[in-house]
Amino acid sequence: MQSADNRLENLPISFFAMVMGLAGLTIAWEKARHSLGVPLALDAPLLTLTGAVFAVLLVAYAAKLARYRSAVLQELGHPVKLNFFPTISISLILLAIAFLPLAVEVSRALWILGVSAHLVFTLYVMNVWIHHEHLEVHHINPAWFIPAVGNVLVPIAGVPLGYGDISWFFFSVGIVFWMILFTIIIYRVLFHHPIQDRLMPTFFILIAPPAVGFIAYVKLVGGLDSFGRVLYFTGLFLTLLLVTQARRFARLQFFLSWWAYSFPVAAITIATMLMYDLTGTAFYRHLGLGLLSVLSLVVAYLLVKTATAVLRKGICLPEG
Repeated sequence: MQSADNRLENLPISFFAMVMGLAGLTIAWEKARHSLGVPLALDAPLLTLTGAVFAVLLVAYAAKLARYRSAVLQELGHPVKLNFFPTISISLILLAIAFLPLAVEVSRALWILGVSAHLVFTLYVMNVWIHHEHLEVHHINPAWFIPAVGNVLVPIAGVPLGYGDISWFFFSVGIVFWMILFTIIIYRVLFHHPIQDRLMPTFFILIAPPAVGFIAYVKLVGGLDSFGRVLYFTGLFLTLLLVTQARRFARLQFFLSWWAYSFPVAAITIATMLMYDLTGTAFYRHLGLGLLSVLSLVVAYLLVKTATAVLRKGICLPEG
């Protein structure tokens, strides 16, 4: 049986994807209350839960860094795990977005901290990509989008907080590298060996950049235009594409990577509710409510599966 110390040593950086999913659900319920008139005020308790989970994971991973520095450095050098380090800064940016309607100065502090950390993570990850000695084409998977997604998120709170040029800077970086990485990943999927089962859920990350990009772009330009529609409908198509593969995903064994389902579904849910705000078309209202229901069920199911795996000591195990 593993000791608590051994489990701490094997605490995966990918655990922070859980915070992204919970934060996405929180923001989606905030949006549903204000845009769709949903009477359930679930966003406040969800924000409390999200903040608590983030704090626990941050303390735990800091303890891992203090006691098992070599294990953290090993993750930083791993071609896949490396891309999950920006989930820490993305979690801060998402918390800033969630706090924006409630406490502007708290949101500002979280945003500044998250954006600063994300710039550091993005520069580090891209330096590793450029000067690598061990990366091969089979290493790439949709998790590589995570640094780019974080950049695209910046304007959602950045514009209301008054940081226009900074928001455009991060949006530009995120949207350009999304297009580059999207091309590489499609090439890898079509012409190389299939992605291993434990990483299959990361395909849902394909939805996030155009869906989040749409939300951020609307914040930046102040309305809906042709490019905004391209972003939204690209995200919607990728959602439909993945729904048609539901049977493949249903056969997969539970891994922590299942949390990759949550934030992208939250992103397209919020984007759809924003489309309703911008167009007033009833279709987007109904679709938004349907997606919110799916998102809530997905996150609830993931919480149960994760809690069960933790209690059974099925997480934080050495790879073998």
